[in-house]
Amino acid sequence: MGEQSLGDALKYFLNQSKLKGYIQALQIEDVWEQIMGKTIAKYTDKIQIQGKTLYITTSMAPLKQELLYQKENIIKRVNETLGENAVKDVVIQ
Repeated sequence: MGEQSLGDALKYFLNQSKLKGYIQALQIEDVWEQIMGKTIAKYTDKIQIQGKTLYITTSMAPLKQELLYQKENIIKRVNETLGENAVKDVVIQ
């Protein structure tokens, strides 16, 4: 078994575990206001990632409609923020 840095070992572990989506969702929540703006961030209830799908939960019907129109833009911005193609689809709930 070859030697690797602690950082590389952690990245490998996260990529192989179910924690990766949870950690990515936390990263997105931290910068959600920067990505989407104050108003959208204020009325977003929950953000989750399962597999390559980003789930956004809001109770505001007009916001749901707006987010549906911005799906491609959301995918692009989130992937740029994470520095990888982590999200391929967005589901608005």
